[in-house]
Order: sequence, then structure tokens, then C-alpha cells
Amino acid sequence: MINIFEVNETNKMIEQANLDVRTITMGISLLDCIDSNLEEVNKKVYEKITRLAKALVKTGDEISAQYGIPIVNKRISITPMALIGGAACKSSEDFVTLAQTLDRATKEVGVNFIGGYSALVSKGMTKADKLLIRSIPKALSCTERVCSSVNLGSTKTGINMDAVRLMGETILETARMTKERDSFGCAKLVIFCNAPDDNPFMAGAFHGVTEEDAVINVGVSGPGVVKKALEQVRGESFEVLCETIKKTSFKITRVGQLVAQEASRRLGIPFGIIDLSLAPTPAIGDSVAEILEEIGLETVGAPGTTAALALLNDQVKKGGIMASSYVGGLSGAFIPVSEDQGMIDAVTAGILTLEKLEAMTCVCSVGLDMIAIPGDTTASTMAGLIADEMAIGMINQKTTAVRIIPVIGKGVGEMVEFGGLLGYAPIMPVNKAKCDAFVNRAGRIPAPVHSFKN
Repeated sequence: MINIFEVNETNKMIEQANLDVRTITMGISLLDCIDSNLEEVNKKVYEKITRLAKALVKTGDEISAQYGIPIVNKRISITPMALIGGAACKSSEDFVTLAQTLDRATKEVGVNFIGGYSALVSKGMTKADKLLIRSIPKALSCTERVCSSVNLGSTKTGINMDAVRLMGETILETARMTKERDSFGCAKLVIFCNAPDDNPFMAGAFHGVTEEDAVINVGVSGPGVVKKALEQVRGESFEVLCETIKKTSFKITRVGQLVAQEASRRLGIPFGIIDLSLAPTPAIGDSVAEILEEIGLETVGAPGTTAALALLNDQVKKGGIMASSYVGGLSGAFIPVSEDQGMIDAVTAGILTLEKLEAMTCVCSVGLDMIAIPGDTTASTMAGLIADEMAIGMINQKTTAVRIIPVIGKGVGEMVEFGGLLGYAPIMPVNKAKCDAFVNRAGRIPAPVHSFKN
């Protein structure tokens, strides 16, 4: 049983090291909203979301006030919309109406974002999947809080290269349709391999079909806390280093467990999982890059970066799973460029490159995340970047993702401002060698031999 004394132990973490609960995310199944009539689907979706989530923001604020724990975001994830709209939507425009309904419902209940304008196409695409994917640029350009994701590959099924090619085109079109806001629509779009069903973090959250009717998932973040702890063991052995990270992660996860259980009890909705992800912010002292530098690197991107990140990610998971029986989602370390001041500094200095970031994704929680690239990058080049990242996830049996932002009208070295937790980023160079003939092949890359475990 978790009690207030355990939380009191973390007071200094909250006050001095930027510990926060990054999100309380309510997952909502919309399977019972399926209907052949589009008007009915929109009506049912709006009614269910506003009914179940009406007290979510208020509850989060009350818990935060009672325990003194900052709860930064309250969010919603839903069943992938390609499944919900499949029977009623005959065009991409039909799917856009559903995105607008999600946006209205989100504003009504006051949450920050809603995730699940999604399609799961790792082996093939239905007509509904294709319509939803083609609707993404319009949907993200005409809504404020809707987030989209598409799962293109898995260790069990391989990589759907037809969908990879389509998503390269979709990212570029989304960038063009939101160019007045520095192509901000792409910041709300994630491409996955091995996407988890219970991720509470945006923009990739959706509510898997194996989940309950509604659940409470909590995402905890504390890179500043880990860095502060490591400052006390400078020069110590790897054993001491690892033990320190594990113990700190344990304490952070216990805070999340308390918040999740309280939210579950007050809302009358089952507790799902704790996602212990070291998710940075642009705030000074809240950086994963600074943890890696505290481990012993001059700067992130230096030789040894991938090894240090692997160590960090593994010890975070080991500490988390001892603190809660229900650690899930992504749980590890995020390396988004625009959201981490240390990453931004390393990119600006020319030390951290796109290729090095790709290598780091082999051992961290997600992938190429919040990376601004030149606006004249071609759709096929972006498809190639996506394919590379999907292959890393498929072969290594882990979740990988791509959230790249081709900023229309801007080039290498220019800065782009996204605001809030999304921060700002220098535009990074992309290899200009062509991969068109590769990504234009039809079909899919088969699953690796180690996928056959039945």
C-alpha cells in the first residue's frame, strides 16, 4: 500500500529537480460507437468521451493540490479511428469530420490532447486505413488537440513498405498544410513499429482493442531527478552508478503509482499502467542529454553516447518494475531534440547528427523524435528514414517511432519554435543520396526469422 510518507520523501525531487507526473491519460474504447451512419458515429463518439472524461481535469487538479505533485497534462486516448469509422466513412473527408468531433469533445472536457486518430497497418491496409491516412494532413491542420499515429511494422509481421511510402507523402502534405505554423501539424503525427496498446504519451497514444472499456494510464517523468542523484556519485563505479539510477527510478515510479491509484479511485475507472519514461522538457535541468553528460560524456553525441543511453534505459526499467506491478507503455528514456535543451545545444554545435540519433534509437524508448529537417526534403527520403527506424524496431523486438518535421520554407541551421513542452529546434541536415527505387518497391519487408516463436 502506498502512503503519503513515501510521497513526502520526494518533496526535494519536486521542488529542486523538476519531478512531475507528465500526464494522466484516460483510455477510452469506442468500439461500441461503430455504426454505418456517419452522423450517428460522430454523435456516439462525442457523447462517450464527454461523459467518461468530464471530471478528468478536475480530478487531476485536485490530486495535484492535495499531494503537491505537479500533473502537467490530462489527456485522452481512444481506439484507433480507422476501426471506428470504417463502416461509416466513404471518403477521407468523412474521417475529417470524426477528427473535428474529437477536437470538440476534447475542448469540452478541457484536456490537452487526444490520441488515437490512428491506423494499424503493419501487414496490410484496408480501404478505411487508406482513407484515414490520406485524411491526416487535413485532420491535423483543422484541429488543435487531435494527435495521429500509424503503426507500419512489427517483429511478427515485418514492415509494410506500401504504408511507409504513403506516410512519407503524408508527412510532407501535413507540413505543407500547416506551413504557416512552421509545419506544426507534423509534431502531432507519429509513425511506429511495434506500437504499444497502452502508451499514455502523445502524440503516439491510442487505446488498444485488448484494453478495457476505459482505463487510467499515468506517465511519469523525472530526468532532472536522475541527474541530481548522479551528481552525488561522480567518479564512482558502474555498479554504484546503476544502483543510483535504479533507486531513483523506483521512487519516481512510486509517485506515479500513487497518482494513478488516486485518479482511478476518484473517477471509478480501472488503473491501467505506469509509463516511466524520462521525458525531457526545454527547462534547464530537465534533460536526458544532461544525464548522459553526468554519466561521463563531454556532450551528448560524443563516442560512448549509445552505451551510456543503453545503461540509463535499462536501469530505469529495472527500478520501475520493482516499484509497480503494472509498468507499461514505453518506459525508458526519450530523446526528442526540440524538447531537450542538451540535445538542442549538441545539434547546434554540430556534434549530434541525425545518424548518431538513429544509432541511439537502437537502445532507447522510442526513436527519431521531434526532429526538424529542411522543408525541401522529399517524400521518398522521409520514407527511407521511416524504413530505417522501422527496421531497428522490427529486428530488435522493440518499439521505435519517427516524428520528423519538414519545415516548409526553412533550411539547415535555421531555428523553428513550437512552444510549450514541444520547445524549439535547429533544422538538421539530411543525407541527400536518393532511395526512391528502394521505397517504391511494392509489398512488405518480411518478418525476421526470430519472429517465429510459437
